[in-house]
Formats: sequence, structure tokens, C-alpha cells
Amino acid sequence: MSPAPPAGQEAPTGAGPRLVLVGPMGVGKSTVGALLAARLGVAYRDTDDDIVAAEGRPISEIFVDDGEEHFRALEKAAVAAALAEHDGVLALGGGAILDAGTRALLAAHPVVYLSMDVDEAVRRTGLNVARPLLTVNPRKQWRELMEARRHLYTEVARVVVATDGRTPEEVAEAVLDATELRKNEDEA
Repeated sequence: MSPAPPAGQEAPTGAGPRLVLVGPMGVGKSTVGALLAARLGVAYRDTDDDIVAAEGRPISEIFVDDGEEHFRALEKAAVAAALAEHDGVLALGGGAILDAGTRALLAAHPVVYLSMDVDEAVRRTGLNVARPLLTVNPRKQWRELMEARRHLYTEVARVVVATDGRTPEEVAEAVLDATELRKNEDEA
């Protein structure tokens, strides 16, 4: 059973997330997701946070200690649980869309792909080594990850919102403008 939402937030409807955010690491899914949840009066959830809480250690340690395959299995389970349980704004880890089963589950939900180019990624994250998939040549690896993933993000998304040169508040506004949620927010 899901916990009651914080005061001022809507009770769960059981219909799944109002909005799911996907995109590469560092794009701002967590920041924008929290802003959107506050604007919509719903709870915010991040599947990476779910994994860290369940495992009691950072994702980078899971990668190093148990490998990417183990992490991806944890991620797949965390996404499936969150899609079934959460009815607010949900952010997925950057690689969650790699799993075909996860992509199939996402087809039933309103998904927004937050996009950015490599120069913006460098500016925002510095492509630091705390990102386990970017430890050798971060800029090259980020480009390769995006070449492999961009079509998957696009496949699952109903809307694409570019984040380049925008503040998190501007991105949140663009998401609301690009979805039916702006209409719902105005009616509330």
C-alpha cells in the first residue's frame, strides 16, 4: 500500500504516474520532476533513489561491486514497481529505457523525454567520474551512450522537451505547455 501523499497533494488515483520523465544522466530529471510535482500538487519519485534506498549504497558502488547487469535488473524491478504504485511525477534513471519490457510498460504512460546536447551535458555535470558509465573518456562515452539511447528515449516519449540553455523552471514550464497537464493545472 502506498503512503498517503503529503498535505496539499492529491490522493492516489491508481491510474499510474501523471507524468514520467526520461532522458540522459544530468539532464535535470530530478530537479524538473520535483518542480513539476510541486506545481501539480502530487508526489515526486525517482527510481534511482528507490534503488539506492533499497540497496543502502550509491549506484556507482552497485556498478563496481555487482556489475551493470545486476544494476539493470534492480532498475527494471524499481521502474515496474513505481509505474504500478506511484501516481505523481516519476523520474527514471538514464538507462532505464534500455530494457524492452520497461519500454513496453512505458507505452501506457505519459512520458516526456528531456533532451540535451553534449556541450550542455559537460556544462551541467562536468561529465564527472561519479557517473559509472563515463569513467574513461566522458565526452566520447556520453556521445556514444546518446547515439545508442536517443532513439529509445524518442520511442517511449509522447513529448520531447529540449533543456539546453534553460533553467529548471523554464523546462518545467515547457513540459506543462507541451502536455495536457497545463490544461489540468489551470482547471485545478
